[in-house]
Amino acid sequence: MKGPSYCLFETSFGVCGLVWTTPPLASPAIKHFLLPESTVEIILAKIAGLCGGILPGVPPPWINELIARIRSHFQGILQNFDDILVDLEQVGSFSRKVYVVARTISAGETATYGDLARAVGSPGAARAVGGALGRNPVPLIIPCHRVVSSGNRPGGFSAHGGVTTKIALLAGEGVALRRRSSGRRGA
Repeated sequence: MKGPSYCLFETSFGVCGLVWTTPPLASPAIKHFLLPESTVEIILAKIAGLCGGILPGVPPPWINELIARIRSHFQGILQNFDDILVDLEQVGSFSRKVYVVARTISAGETATYGDLARAVGSPGAARAVGGALGRNPVPLIIPCHRVVSSGNRPGGFSAHGGVTTKIALLAGEGVALRRRSSGRRGA
């Protein structure tokens, strides 16, 4: 089995990273998507932490097509990534259920953590949904940024820039959120 490869690429949002697998007997899949960080070195360190001694690769045509779609999305030409095969081999069953539901949220729309908890059959598990989304290996492709707290507040976001990045991603999709009030905690 061929190991994973990665590439970095420029977007209007910043430098992003993609890690993909190309198993010999299965379809190629995205293993990790990394949103921009404050430096490229941080992205490279994260890739090394996620995948060990991985080496950069020459992107195959399907990766080049995905890169073009990601760039278009960040430029306001909204894309649907639900056709992209994602490698979730290392993900637990609850997180996998959450990711399946999150992928149904279209660009320009949002759902709450509670909505996803109910959709996966665990109505009291909004915080667990947030935890699963915080470990999402492929943000944007699995659009965790579209999951918000009740009251149309942003909630959390684990990518560099935190909630500010989440708000920027949603604004690029035409969604405006209410900011957290100073006296209340977000979910």
